[in-house]
Amino acid sequence: MEERNKRKERTGVVVSDKMDKTIVVKLTRRTHHPKYEKVITKNMKVKAHDENNEAKSGDIVTIREVRPLSKDKRWLLISKVEAKGKGV
Repeated sequence: MEERNKRKERTGVVVSDKMDKTIVVKLTRRTHHPKYEKVITKNMKVKAHDENNEAKSGDIVTIREVRPLSKDKRWLLISKVEAKGKGV
């Protein structure tokens, strides 16, 4: 049962909330380039399940990795960290 608690949790910005019960979250990470020895920012966009359609574009949210929910959805909305979206 401890295996379930080792799921990844990430914080990112909602880029799109146009789909029903789905949001697109941009995850940003900074990494060190081995050859050029510079800090590089890498972005990744993932789709997350939002059951109540509560997150709006621009919000900062926390998402957790879960079993596949559809072809592209592998993440679940846990909470809104900061609300900056439209309509707020």
